[in-house]
Amino acid sequence: MKPTVEQLETLLALKRHERPEEGYFDDFLREFHQRRREEELMKSGFVGRWRQLCQWFSDQGAARWAYGAGLAYAAVMISFLLTPDASQGDSSPALTPVGHEVKAAELEAVEQLEALDLRSSSQGRTGEQEF
Repeated sequence: MKPTVEQLETLLALKRHERPEEGYFDDFLREFHQRRREEELMKSGFVGRWRQLCQWFSDQGAARWAYGAGLAYAAVMISFLLTPDASQGDSSPALTPVGHEVKAAELEAVEQLEALDLRSSSQGRTGEQEF
C-alpha cells in the first residue's frame, strides 16, 4: 500500500516538531568514539593485520603480485648464495699422518750439534778456526 501525498505531508509536519531528548547528541558522540577505538583495537591485533594484508592483495592488480614474486625470488637467491655448499665439504685433500723413523745417523748428527759450543766467547776471531 502506497501512501498518498496528503499522508506524507501530514507525517512530515508531525516529524518537524519532534526533538531528540536531552543528551542525545552527547551520547551519540561518546558512542561514536567508543566504536572507533574498538575498530582501531581490531586493526592493531593479529586479526587486523590479517585483514590489512588481505585488503592490500585484493585492492592491487597484477603489479603487486609481480613485486611480491620478485622479492621472494631475490630472498631465495640470496639465501642460496650465502649458505655454504654441504656437498662440496672441505675442498682440501684429507691429511694423513706420515710415519717417520729416526735413523741412528741422524741422531749422531744431532748429538754432535748439541755438543758444539756456539757462544761468542768460545769462538775465535773472524776467519780463524780453532782445532
